[in-house]
Amino acid sequence: MTNNSTSQAEPKNAQKIKLSPSTLGMLKDCPLCFWLSFRKDINLPAGIFPSLPSGIDAVLKKHFDIFREKGILPEELKSTGAKLFNDMDLLKAWRNNFKGIRWEDKNGNVLRGAVDEILEKDGKLIVLDFKTRGFPCKEDTHEHYQDQMDIYNFLLRKNNYETEDYAYLLFFHPTHLNGGGDFVFERTLKKLDINVKNAEKIFTSAIKCLEGDEPKPGKECGVCEFVRERG
Repeated sequence: MTNNSTSQAEPKNAQKIKLSPSTLGMLKDCPLCFWLSFRKDINLPAGIFPSLPSGIDAVLKKHFDIFREKGILPEELKSTGAKLFNDMDLLKAWRNNFKGIRWEDKNGNVLRGAVDEILEKDGKLIVLDFKTRGFPCKEDTHEHYQDQMDIYNFLLRKNNYETEDYAYLLFFHPTHLNGGGDFVFERTLKKLDINVKNAEKIFTSAIKCLEGDEPKPGKECGVCEFVRERG
C-alpha cells in the first residue's frame, strides 16, 4: 500500500512547472482554470489574437534600437534621466518569448518573462514596457500591470542584476488621422513602484496551487459560471 501511494503522488511534483506573467495572470483570474490547464491539460478556448499591438510593439523596439545605436535617448524617455541598456545581444535574448529572462527554483520549476525594453541608471536596470490602448490612460491604468512589472524585476534580481524600485510603462493610443491618412498616436509615460516580494508570493502561490488538489473556481470566472449553468 505504501509503494502504491507514493507512486500515485509522484506525478504532482514529477513534472516541472513552467510559468510566465501571462499564466500567473490566469491564476489570479481563476485558480480552477489555472489548475486544469496545467494538471489536466484542459485549456480555455483561444480567442483571436489582435495583430496590431504586436505590430506596434515590433516598430517600437526598432525605434529604440536606432536610438541605442546612436547612444542617445528618445524624446519620450528624456524625463527618466536614464539611458538605454547597451548590451544588445542580451536584450535580444530577454525580448525573445522562447528565452526571456529565466529563473529556476530549487525544485526545477521555471519562471520566465520577455521584456520590451530595459533602461539603465546609476548602475541599476529599469524595466520599460510598451502598451497600446484604444483610449487615453485613466489615473490608475498603469496599476493594472503591477504583477507583470513585479515579476520582471523579480526575474532580473534572481539573475543577479540590480534594479531600481520602479518601472515605466509607455502607453500609446490613437488620436486622429493626419492629412496624409496616417494615424497619430499620443504617448503617455507612467512610473510604477515595484514590489518583488509580491512577485515571489504569486509564484509560490502558483506552485502550491498546482501541487494541491483541485481548487475552487474564481468568483467572477465566466467560463466556470457557464459550465455550472450548463450542468
